[in-house]
Amino acid sequence: MRTRRCCLSVVTVLILCLPAWAEQPFFAFDNAFRQEKLPVSEQAAILAELGYDGIGYTGTQNIPQSLSALKAHNLRMFSTYVGVDLSANGTGYDPDLPKAIQQLKGEGTILWLYVRAKAKPLTLDDRAVTAIRDIARMAEESGLQIAIYPHYKFYVGTIEDALRVAKKVDRKNVGVAFNLCHFLKQHDEEEIKATLAEAMPHLFLVSINGVDRGDTKSMGWDRLIQPLGKGDFAVENVLRILRQEKYSGAIGLQCYAIPGKPQQHLKQSIEAWRTIAKQLDDEK
Repeated sequence: MRTRRCCLSVVTVLILCLPAWAEQPFFAFDNAFRQEKLPVSEQAAILAELGYDGIGYTGTQNIPQSLSALKAHNLRMFSTYVGVDLSANGTGYDPDLPKAIQQLKGEGTILWLYVRAKAKPLTLDDRAVTAIRDIARMAEESGLQIAIYPHYKFYVGTIEDALRVAKKVDRKNVGVAFNLCHFLKQHDEEEIKATLAEAMPHLFLVSINGVDRGDTKSMGWDRLIQPLGKGDFAVENVLRILRQEKYSGAIGLQCYAIPGKPQQHLKQSIEAWRTIAKQLDDEK
């Protein structure tokens, strides 16, 4: 009994030492602004006013200017979404990526890396590993990490694919991401806990959003990607699991194709985030 009490005490201390959810970095994907086509300076102003900690950027272009616009509002570029195309000639990645990696040196930006191909034989793993190791070497020189992004119907389509490839790459700065909408498009809700437990040693980033419950595999993206606080899926349960697994990284907000003005749905999402964070912190 004494040993069991001791173990419970250690677990309690570890949980209490984790950052409060209210203090966890929370950023929005820049696809929130895609329909409006706003410049990064305006995106940054909106995010800062609403209380976000930064942005999930896309691509390799205008990195210095975008960093400057974000820093003017005390915001961070938490990630940039870049890819590897295993069907392409050459390296398979954006020729501007090496320059972008140099420009991001010291920023702590994670390269959110998708991997796609026209076909999906596992023999392409070797090519994926070669490309990602090359990017990882450059990223390491700039103090950056890579989180392999599971994207529905891409070569790396599931988090299981991402873990398989990341383990083959075998570099300390290469891990994976958990994307709630892409996960539920391909898995049952009941699989989240075990999946996160398996992924945790390699988990660098997480994205969430409002979702409907039910047969998520057959749902369209309009039901799988909603403002946080909409839909009847209990996103707070995912955050509870992440806390139990001692995840302490940033949380991103997926905003793909959400209709309406970004100021409106981003406001709704961050208000829901604060409500959920307070609820979970009160449970500690």
